[in-house]
Amino acid sequence: MLRPKLAGAVSGLALLVSAASAQAEVLFWSTQAKPVEEAQAMRERVLAGAGEVDYQPNDAGPWITRLNAELEAGSGSIGVLGALHGDFSAMDPEDLVNLGDLGLGSASDTFNDLAKLGTDDLQYIPWMQASYIMAANKKALEHLPDGADINALTYDQLIEWSASVMEATGEAKFGFPAGPQGLKHRFFQGYLYPSYTNGVVRTFASDKAVTAWEKMRELWAVTNPGSTNFSFLQEQLLSEDVWIAFDHTSRLAGAFNERPDDFVAFPAPAGPEGRGFMPVIAGVAIPKTAPDMDAAKALVAHMLKPETQIATLRATNFFPVVDVALPDDLPPSVQAAGAAVATMSASADANPGLLPAGLGDKGGEFNRVFVDTFERIVLAGQPIEAVLDDQKKTLARIMDETGAPCWAPDAPSEGACPVE
Repeated sequence: MLRPKLAGAVSGLALLVSAASAQAEVLFWSTQAKPVEEAQAMRERVLAGAGEVDYQPNDAGPWITRLNAELEAGSGSIGVLGALHGDFSAMDPEDLVNLGDLGLGSASDTFNDLAKLGTDDLQYIPWMQASYIMAANKKALEHLPDGADINALTYDQLIEWSASVMEATGEAKFGFPAGPQGLKHRFFQGYLYPSYTNGVVRTFASDKAVTAWEKMRELWAVTNPGSTNFSFLQEQLLSEDVWIAFDHTSRLAGAFNERPDDFVAFPAPAGPEGRGFMPVIAGVAIPKTAPDMDAAKALVAHMLKPETQIATLRATNFFPVVDVALPDDLPPSVQAAGAAVATMSASADANPGLLPAGLGDKGGEFNRVFVDTFERIVLAGQPIEAVLDDQKKTLARIMDETGAPCWAPDAPSEGACPVE
């Protein structure tokens, strides 16, 4: 069910949406749903009933090139933009239409704040999301700490829970994707650091970061030592080498689809600075050069309708950003992960650590800083402060060379994000 504020907003725009067919064709210029199958599903199912829409997905390069050309010319044919938060955050907010008067938004107030791009206006409207979550074998539930809520765990409770399972079974059954192809760097950037430091780059070598790595050592002490070879935790959940796991929704899907009654999905834990998590947020916006504002706004409203959100999920495997009841015919993995993602993003203590932006070809080096820090502190047992001070130099060089400004949850910066 939609939350009342969203339900009212959507119903209030019913006439706007239904009138779209009377408007001229709208060019939907998107960086999302690019594969042929997804693009076709967008055209045939997601955009059904939205009026005359020309859906055109592109890579980021051509997408921004044409958009900038139209903005520079002062007129153009693009009606609606679809892109990731990072794409919009790299734009001048003055080039986007304020969408606050539509009365639409995500069920997550945190996402709605991000969509303002540091202004007082709603520069884009959240459209769909993906993320990383936790999963557990139901056998582990009886070992939850007293009073713990699986949908609102803290890191201390996760460690206590994993320790209790280890004591009961004689084996460490928390699983972490520390293998060569594992997404461990995203855990540090989007989960551990935001939860303990409320930052990623600025706070990299802070006292709060020292605490975060101390906590990671505690967690590793109750982690299956084979995790250094784990990259897709669905495999270890199915073999029951792991009872509790963290991974991307797509890398847990196999377990839920094969044995849906054996596993539960739930949000990432929280630390002193909130429930850090890394959402992949896509949004819809209108450039100031859109040729038909009414038709563009009608299309934006269409994308937030509950049935459109479900159709988008089926087409792209990105989850809704508004409160909807997921249909029973969706794969078990989608139903389980969708509920966990929705709970996590809408939690009162949500503290999203966004994907790194503006790093260009230095993205791999940036990720390596966090992987090397983990390997030196947690696996090799080196002194935390010394490692952070050393790795800080590499991180500062990367930021200076790229000039990338800070992204959430770090405070905004003028120019390169400083490593404080």
